Amino acid sequence: MTRIATLDPATATGRAGELLAATQKQLGRAPNLYRSMAQSPIALEAYLAFRGVLTKGRLSTKMMESIALLTAVKNDCDYCVAAHSFRGAKIGMSEHELALTRAGQADNARDSAALRFIELLIERHGVIGDADFMALKQVDWNDAEIGEMIAHVALNMFSNYFNHVAQPELDFPAIAQSMAA
Repeated sequence: MTRIATLDPATATGRAGELLAATQKQLGRAPNLYRSMAQSPIALEAYLAFRGVLTKGRLSTKMMESIALLTAVKNDCDYCVAAHSFRGAKIGMSEHELALTRAGQADNARDSAALRFIELLIERHGVIGDADFMALKQVDWNDAEIGEMIAHVALNMFSNYFNHVAQPELDFPAIAQSMAA
């Protein structure tokens, strides 16, 4: 049951309508999570602005999607697991890569270290030990990239938590629990 109603982009007015129209133009649709978020145009605008700025960073699209997917798995957010599995496939991630990412793994040491860091960051509520930090540095992640990883986790925590409260109807292909983690 949806707790925070979704707005229809065709009838939404004011800032909510503008944001949903822009989202539809950019993504080809307005996902139900965004349509619920639009009940608070400030929340949706903040989310979209944060996401928009982060796409200009140093991390690859694949790493950004991997962080989003793993964060969703760690937060038990079925909606976001489905959305980011769908998006990952759209950007060219194979089913094998998606499954590895959902398990917190990757085919190479550098990406594996990043995903391990993301898991620890979430599990330990941001309290990271020196050895965990150095594990990233040893595989050539730099301070700017690490900062962006943290920002991507924060962005995705926001969408995961919003989803848990709003409970919008799933409008992406569902991911079986056995595939999610």
